[in-house]
Amino acid sequence: MQQSQFHQFSSPAKLNLFLHVVGQRQDGYHELETLFQFIDHCDTLDIRVTQSHSIELLTPIKGVENEDNLIFKAAKILQDKTNCQLGAEIKINKILPMGGGLGGGSSNAATVLMALNILWNCQLSPTELAKLGIYLGADVPIFIHGFSAFAQGIGEQLTAQSPIEYWYLVSKPACSISTAEIFTHKDLARNTPRLGTTEIDIEACHNDCQTLVIKHYPKVANLLSRLLEYAPSRMTGTGACIFTQFNSKDEALLIQSKLPIEVESFVAKGMNESPLLAELEVLRDKTKLFK
Repeated sequence: MQQSQFHQFSSPAKLNLFLHVVGQRQDGYHELETLFQFIDHCDTLDIRVTQSHSIELLTPIKGVENEDNLIFKAAKILQDKTNCQLGAEIKINKILPMGGGLGGGSSNAATVLMALNILWNCQLSPTELAKLGIYLGADVPIFIHGFSAFAQGIGEQLTAQSPIEYWYLVSKPACSISTAEIFTHKDLARNTPRLGTTEIDIEACHNDCQTLVIKHYPKVANLLSRLLEYAPSRMTGTGACIFTQFNSKDEALLIQSKLPIEVESFVAKGMNESPLLAELEVLRDKTKLFK
């Protein structure tokens, strides 16, 4: 493989179609039940293998030291785990909003782990990569496995699901929300009864974090109230993004046109398989590392 060649990979967003907090463990992590689905709105990562041992992030994020960036951390943890002597140069085209509940950082980390696993010929299985990923964030395993799933535990126990692939209007008011702030808040409900089944009625479920967020973030509360006038709407993750469900792209675009100018938004299609999986299959064929 030529060192000068960059390879490009998708890093998709996810939605939590619902999010129940069913308990809290002694280590501080929360026990969750949630349904993950991907959407076709992605950051892109360009990765080039180098012969040095260094990991270079060529597009640093303002205010975030490279050593604190999940992209760097993912490459480093894989390098250390496999004792890989190669390095990498990584660029990111960031379009997913930060602090939105779309899992952008976790998705970036997963894409790096999966891509470098092939580019460095580490030959770790998806299960092994997911175990590494859990140290970087509870959402990383879903992006590694790459299929829509009902998740339990802290988000790492996955059961494949095939929810309807609706069109979504994803809207973010002019605020960002810290996941840590929400999960450590004293008023967060932590006792939603467990579903006890993987036969899920999404409409009968809810987002426990949404209940807390709309009490403390009026911009989220106001936008959600407005969107509910048009179609089913719910906050994803710990927010601040809200997804509104439609049967067609045109319907979603029409409501997007009615949003206030200060609201960041995009229209995307639900996907039950991450686009990254197909890209990695192409890469495997090109590199002939796995046969």
